[in-house]
Amino acid sequence: MAKVQYFGTGRRKNSTARVILEPGSGAITINGKDINEYLNYDHHRLIVNQPFETTDTKGSYDVRVKVQGGGYAGQAGAVRHGIARALLEVDPDFRGPLKAAGLLTRDSRMKERMKPGRKKARKSPQFSKR
Repeated sequence: MAKVQYFGTGRRKNSTARVILEPGSGAITINGKDINEYLNYDHHRLIVNQPFETTDTKGSYDVRVKVQGGGYAGQAGAVRHGIARALLEVDPDFRGPLKAAGLLTRDSRMKERMKPGRKKARKSPQFSKR
């Protein structure tokens, strides 16, 4: 018998997360590690669990995630976005609460590119008149 799986892709900053939801006990695995082992900060774990709290489905789905690129904050945001998109496949009625919470919108803020003649994107070398 085939397992029921729901897929979602999430992006944030330079991170991309491929999420698979399966009915289960609520275990979250990111890159083969438990969420508590992979994400060190409680704040990032709360971000990942936001879609489940919004839709009152906490503990009813097992989550497997492959995430790459960026840092922990960007990866947590990408996983949140992917979970929200996968929950839409589970039940289209979740769209209202997820959209109201702002979880379906891709956060387009990226690191600004470095410009020539500058030390960073906007920081200039020290200026001296003489």
